[in-house]
Amino acid sequence: MVSFDQAVAVVTGGGSGIGRTTAMEFADRGTSVVVADVDVTGGEETVSEITDDGGEALFVETDVTNTDETQAMVDAAVDEYGRLDYAFNNAGIGGEQTPITDYPAAEWQHVIDVNLVGVFNCMQAEIRRLQKQDSGGVIVNNSSVLGKVGFETSSGYAAAKHGVLGLTKTAALENGETGVRVNAVCPGFIETPLLTEGGINDPEMREGIEQRHAMNRLGTPAEVANAVLWLCDDDASFVTGEALGVEGGYLSQ
Repeated sequence: MVSFDQAVAVVTGGGSGIGRTTAMEFADRGTSVVVADVDVTGGEETVSEITDDGGEALFVETDVTNTDETQAMVDAAVDEYGRLDYAFNNAGIGGEQTPITDYPAAEWQHVIDVNLVGVFNCMQAEIRRLQKQDSGGVIVNNSSVLGKVGFETSSGYAAAKHGVLGLTKTAALENGETGVRVNAVCPGFIETPLLTEGGINDPEMREGIEQRHAMNRLGTPAEVANAVLWLCDDDASFVTGEALGVEGGYLSQ
């Protein structure tokens, strides 16, 4: 595997939150980063932050539900930087918080399309490229603690994130001898714009969510980014098919 300062990474959902922080962490280690997002303003802001700090980055507007666009994302990395080494498939949405009996079918499909089908689309394009390289590569998918347990009123999100773990394990098995490692991170509730949009600004709701974690606090994007970078590092060379919890003890209760 090439070192971080010679590598190229793709980060989806790179326009904010965990994606932005991870893209910047890659760049801080010298990695050239393709920032992908449907949010053009956010994605370009991430690139500006990286380049203003002396890093190398490119923004590619990408709807992960569209296979032409996920392929174009990978092609952009290769065309601009000559290769692909790491991919963090992070793009996702929360969806409505509604009991199953009232969950709108269209909203269900939208959440599944972005959070699950989007990861499949990205992995398909990424793995095809990585398998062509003698050096292989690493894919990290962003699942969730809700990929391991249920959560009231979040059936679409929980189902999609459970599915991400199934995809991760299957891809790991299929690529065990190809030099391509595939893992997932399972964050707890992290201080991001996505969480704020879900109502975390309400003090009572925030306290209740914090108390679900043994550490009695929310996580930070940097804590997830550090886990992603470790999984990409050669220090994790015998780790594949793993669903790594970054969740402050949420799953220990």
